[in-house]
Amino acid sequence: MPLTIDTPAPDFTLPSHLDKPVTLSDLRGKNVVLAFFPLAFTPVCSSQIPAYEAEMDTFSSLETQILAISVDNSASQKAWAESLGGIHYPILSDFWPHGAVATAYGVLRPEGYAERAVFLIDKAGILRYVDVHDISQAPSNIELRRQIRAMDPLVRNQPEHSVAGPLPHGGVVMYCTSWCPDCRRARAWLGTYNIPYTEVDINANPAAAKQVEAWNHGNRTTPTFDIDGTILSDFDPDLLAKTLKL
Repeated sequence: MPLTIDTPAPDFTLPSHLDKPVTLSDLRGKNVVLAFFPLAFTPVCSSQIPAYEAEMDTFSSLETQILAISVDNSASQKAWAESLGGIHYPILSDFWPHGAVATAYGVLRPEGYAERAVFLIDKAGILRYVDVHDISQAPSNIELRRQIRAMDPLVRNQPEHSVAGPLPHGGVVMYCTSWCPDCRRARAWLGTYNIPYTEVDINANPAAAKQVEAWNHGNRTTPTFDIDGTILSDFDPDLLAKTLKL
């Protein structure tokens, strides 16, 4: 049976198709959509997963991180994401131990793959909404956003589409995402040295995402730093220290 609402969401750490692991509890302070889907390279899944990508700026304006999850291995998820034109939020692999997270959430089917199920987790890690959907149909993003607004009064009046301002320049600008573990390490490192910086969430700002892609040969590598015009990709403490002349 799926978990019931108003209970803590089981924590987990899983690999992603973006080559960085994701730990659910690291996302405290953000709303989280955990979207289980049956299998990569199947028709309905190939419609559902890009639909989140297409509306990522809106979900970001609702302070919400999307996490998709299936029992496929990361290599097949990565190939599938590329075939879909690129998915830039994490698709998580519940491959081994097989279906362990789907089992913890009560949505592993007897066939060995997950239900098409959406769990909405609030900023404190509490489960607030569950939709075990018809496996032959994609769930509605409109209904999901309605549930996010109903759950979180801080985003209740956010418009359907965020409006991003111009990209910042000068000083240290860090382009990042909320889930990226290297971004968390970079924030801590900058804080250790009391270095002021401006943070830009590339999921909330389409122009920032395109700029990061341009700097990284089409990849959305995070964190990416713009330090007074010098671009550094990923978190390399030694290179950061050298660039900042520490």
